[in-house]
Amino acid sequence: QVHLVESGGGLVQTGGSLRLSCAASGRTFSGYTMGWFRQAPGKEREFVAAISPSGGSIDYSEFVQGRFTISRDNANNMVYLQMKSLKPEDTAVYYCAGAADLSLRRVRDARYLEVWGQGTLVTVSS
Repeated sequence: QVHLVESGGGLVQTGGSLRLSCAASGRTFSGYTMGWFRQAPGKEREFVAAISPSGGSIDYSEFVQGRFTISRDNANNMVYLQMKSLKPEDTAVYYCAGAADLSLRRVRDARYLEVWGQGTLVTVSS
């Protein structure tokens, strides 16, 4: 079983950048499809980005396309979310999640994710 811990959240001004990190424990991490989700106050959790086990395939939600970049480092059991041109509507708790042997397109549905981190808060001020 993989255990996930996010970090890197904080307060940033509109137009700023942040890099979120997700540290994974467990020897099977390299076989996990990984994703980032977010949940804003009063809203449902929504898909942000996903990356295949090898890192060769990536999927983004429409609202972060071109601004966010997901990546992974299997040697160090890490997943990252580089966020640029941040907007106030990006304010949310960001969660890292993963599942073994999961197709990339299914990551968009949070019900398929097996493990979740505790979340890290990103606040974008206007």
